[in-house]
This record gives sequence, C-alpha cells and structure tokens, in this order.
Amino acid sequence: MTSKDPKTQRLPNIRGRGASQNPANRFEPIAYVPDPEVADFNEAIPKTQVFKDSSRTVIAFNESPDVGFDASINPYRGCEHGCIYCYARPTHEYLGLSAGLDFETKILVKPNAPALLRAELSSRKWKPQTIAISGVTDPYQPLERTLRLTRSCLEVLAEFRNPVVIVTKNFLVTRDTDILTDLAQREAAAVCLSITTLDEDLTGSLEPRTSRPERRLAAIAALSKAGIPVGVMVAPVIPGLNDHEIPKILRAAHEAGATFAGYIVLRLPHGVSELFEDWLSRHRPDRKNRILNRIRAMRGGKMYDSQFKSRMRGEGVFAEQVARLFSVACAKTGIVGRSPRLSIASFRRAGEAQLTLF
Repeated sequence: MTSKDPKTQRLPNIRGRGASQNPANRFEPIAYVPDPEVADFNEAIPKTQVFKDSSRTVIAFNESPDVGFDASINPYRGCEHGCIYCYARPTHEYLGLSAGLDFETKILVKPNAPALLRAELSSRKWKPQTIAISGVTDPYQPLERTLRLTRSCLEVLAEFRNPVVIVTKNFLVTRDTDILTDLAQREAAAVCLSITTLDEDLTGSLEPRTSRPERRLAAIAALSKAGIPVGVMVAPVIPGLNDHEIPKILRAAHEAGATFAGYIVLRLPHGVSELFEDWLSRHRPDRKNRILNRIRAMRGGKMYDSQFKSRMRGEGVFAEQVARLFSVACAKTGIVGRSPRLSIASFRRAGEAQLTLF
C-alpha cells in the first residue's frame, strides 16, 4: 500500500481490455501501486472475476430529464465489454474498486434479479410503465451467454406483459427474439443497437469485447425481420474521432431495418477522463490534442459538464455541428422520430390471466 498518488502505473496494452490501468478510487485515502521493477507481468494481466450481488431490489428509478425512461433494471454491475469511454465506470468506485480494469474484470451479478423483478411487478405498488434493461451496463455482455440473467428477466416481463426497451452493443440480443417478438405484438418491446463506429479496428481498441459493427447491423436486420421495433444509437459521438461517421452509420442502420435513431455526445465523468486520455496516448496520439480540445469546447472549457439537458448533447459550435449533421443525415436516410411509444394496455399480474377466462 502507498499514499494515493494521482499518477497511476502504466502497463502495456492488454489484449481484449479497454483500460490498461487501475486509477486510484476517489473515495479511498490509499491505493495499491505495484512496483513495475518487481511485479510479475503475468499477474498484471487480469482475468474476469464474478461476484454475487445480494441486492434486495432490482428496479431502479431516476429523475433525469435526459433519458427517456424512469425505471430500469441492470442484472450486472461492471461490464466486460470494456468500452474505454463508458460513463458508468465510476459506479465501481462505490464498491471500493477502480473505474479502470476493475470495472471490466470484476463483474457483480444479480442471480436473484428475476425473482426480485417478479415480486416487484406483483406488488400493487407497481405502476405499469416501460422498463429499460440497460442504463448502466450492457445486459448482453459476454457473461450473459452462460448466466442468462437478462433472458430470465425478459421472461418475467413477458409474463406480466410489461413493456421493455433494450439498449445493447451485442448481437446476443437476437437470441431472445422469441420473447421480444411476443412482447412486440402487444406494442411492449423495442430494441436499440448502439453503434459507435463502422471501423472494426477502432472498435477493437475502443470497445474491445463488444460485437463488431457488422454483427450489430446484422442484429438490427434480424430483429427488424422478426417484427420488433429496432433503432440505432450513435453513441458516443467523439468529436474529431467518429463524428464524421454519423451519416454512414445512420445509412447502414436504416438499410438494415432501423426505424428510429438517437445520439449521445461523449461523457467523461470523474476518472473516465484520465482513462480516455491514456487511451488516446496509446491508440490515437496524433489526434489526441485535437480531440481533447474539441471536447473542452463542447463542455465549457472542461472535460465534463454534468448539467442536465446539456450533458448528453454538449454546447457550443461543435455541438451545434453534430446536431445539424445528425438531423440532416436522418432526413436523407429516411429515419424519422424517436423510439415508438410502448403500451401498458396488456399489463397483467399473476392470476389475472385466469380471471379473464370467466
């Protein structure tokens, strides 16, 4: 152990990981910093560890005017996708962990999430409304393939016919087409594929364990063919890095079957800024200063601005350029409007299905 130092140890790029370091936790007075001269590099290559989360509730509520939902569930805490820019990374600091490698290698799972969800939907206190599966970490990250917690939660939502919207970067969402189709027939399901770039090499370093762009477009096509409302989220828009791709992403998504679209400008709260700057130094050193200067120009001279209404879009000339580019690109491709309004008309609690027979 050593006193907290703003400088963190830099390790070589780690294959399959977005971060290459563990910045000190802002809530902890001390931090562990390995001595690079004596540390065994093999010990520095982190493997995914899974821990049990014993939460007693699963539906979370927010009052942010920036998001289109009030209720959400997250079966996982932490995300193995490893997106270096992920705004949710600092949530791991509340667990005494780091927003860096810890966030993408120490994953907390909620094995009781489906049971908790069923109990909360069964309560007369529950006011039927759309539930988002996402909001913090991706519900279809690699662990979902075997743990199937997201699918189990979807099965509960289908049982109650409670509307759901999903945001993901993973083709794995197509595995649950059967449940989503059933809900969609009742106007109670929509899916949004998040596409940051169409450049596979950039995807590999920026968001290493996500599905590659081609697979995300294939997911849009598969969901659309199944009759599930599906859209695209261009997120995050990183000025100077991927903003020029907005028209291409929207065109490709529309051709695949996307009927609605949105975008979010890069957000770098707390330690995410340090991680992203480190990533730029490693992977885009020639563009680093340009990108950082544009970010500051969109955030009032700072790396991050947490104000509602502006935090998702930014402010200033570059923010206005992005907004216009997105609007024109949507008009040219034929994508109109936001995600469809989902219906709670079919919602039912346990036992109500039998009552309707009489």
